[in-house]
Amino acid sequence: MRKHATNPWLVLVLICMAQFMVVLDATIVNVALPSIQKDLGLSEANLQWIINAYTLLFGGFLLLGGRAGDLLGRKRVFLVGLVIFTTASLLNGLATSSGMLIGFRSLQGLGAALISPAALSIISTTFAEGKERARALGVWAAIAIGGSAFGLVLGGWLTQSFSWPWIFFVNVPVGVATFLLALRFVPESREEGAHRSYDIAGAVTITGGLMALVYAIVKAETEGWTASTTLIFFAVAIGLIVAFVLRELRAVQPLVRLSIFRVRSLLTANLTMFLVFSGMFAMFFFNTLYIQRVLGYHPLKAGVAFLPFTAGIMVSAGIASGFAPRIGVRPVAAAGMILTAIGMLFFARMPVHGSYAVDVLPGMILASLGMGAVFMPLTLIATTGLEDEDQGLASGLFNTSQQIGGALGLAILSTIAASKTHGGSPAQLVHGFHYAFAGGAVIVLLGLAVMVALLRKRHVAKIEAIEQAEPVAA
Repeated sequence: MRKHATNPWLVLVLICMAQFMVVLDATIVNVALPSIQKDLGLSEANLQWIINAYTLLFGGFLLLGGRAGDLLGRKRVFLVGLVIFTTASLLNGLATSSGMLIGFRSLQGLGAALISPAALSIISTTFAEGKERARALGVWAAIAIGGSAFGLVLGGWLTQSFSWPWIFFVNVPVGVATFLLALRFVPESREEGAHRSYDIAGAVTITGGLMALVYAIVKAETEGWTASTTLIFFAVAIGLIVAFVLRELRAVQPLVRLSIFRVRSLLTANLTMFLVFSGMFAMFFFNTLYIQRVLGYHPLKAGVAFLPFTAGIMVSAGIASGFAPRIGVRPVAAAGMILTAIGMLFFARMPVHGSYAVDVLPGMILASLGMGAVFMPLTLIATTGLEDEDQGLASGLFNTSQQIGGALGLAILSTIAASKTHGGSPAQLVHGFHYAFAGGAVIVLLGLAVMVALLRKRHVAKIEAIEQAEPVAA
């Protein structure tokens, strides 16, 4: 049951403040890595774990975090996640060794895994389907993707103007303020009767399986897809996920009710987002390398170069939130995927002796407009036709699709780029980037093909019917 004891838009602002910290932290660290490596004396092998430790815990606990919100209370899990994330941010800034920093980054990833699905399910249970939820998810989409680009700007500025610990300290006042305001204004909701039973075995197997899968992907990128470590962890991941499925089929109160995948809209949205994020997530990585290592931009200037990307996402997410219920979520999402793929194909033409205005900006504008138009409709599709008690589970699944898809896509496309790069000269780097961007465009278009093949008008009729009924009701 939805309770509007407070203004739902105030709830949205508070939820988005927390989500902004989470997505910001996924990229803000990147531009500070050289400074962190110098100050803490990290080796190249350990440096990657500043990023990977966060990714590992974030991806591994997302599904459990989403279901925990349904069972224990979405507000409660959201607040717990905020406390963990904010405390870990403070500890990261105070870290004096590589081991401390990697450990606290893991803790930060755990906090993020509790915040993200709880936040999205709070939005879904606060705003009714139709225009109201579409507008809310438009804001959510702008924050969720735009924050990643803004993180490059803020990270560069904080690192150059102060020092790298400030990329973590900046989260502390935001986290404390959000916690206090959410404690007062965000309503609680949970699945009635959920306290009667907990699927501990299911929680252990799926969390372990997802963590093993993310770890295997990370190791594949650095050690190769056929390395023994990579293959062992892929085998462990598959074994645990199979054990989880078998457990859920027999459990009286399963962690994940597998029948939820019979909801065609949810299944299609997750498969499509998995593929789309696999293709587009690597765009940040390769564009950052091109702008800094080929065009020679310093970190702050490189971050500023991504501002048009953030602006494009915000504009298109706002437009999509108005048009999706009116003309259909499928056409809007399809147009977004096509624009994204075209933008990535523009990147695949970038020359060695290029310029930002001519060779980067046009593709950045097209890709940003496309990504903003993709994220909101797919989120709307993933959460439509579900009861409130399943919103946490749906949010956890959707976030997991993004996280695992992004990690897998980056690993695959990085491998493709490396296989085409023989040496470290700008010309050789760009040659590899071309294949990575083209591969990303193909994966995004594959996501479009999946959506067109699986999703029919009747599967999203509820989203559009509510919008069409509103003038009559008025």
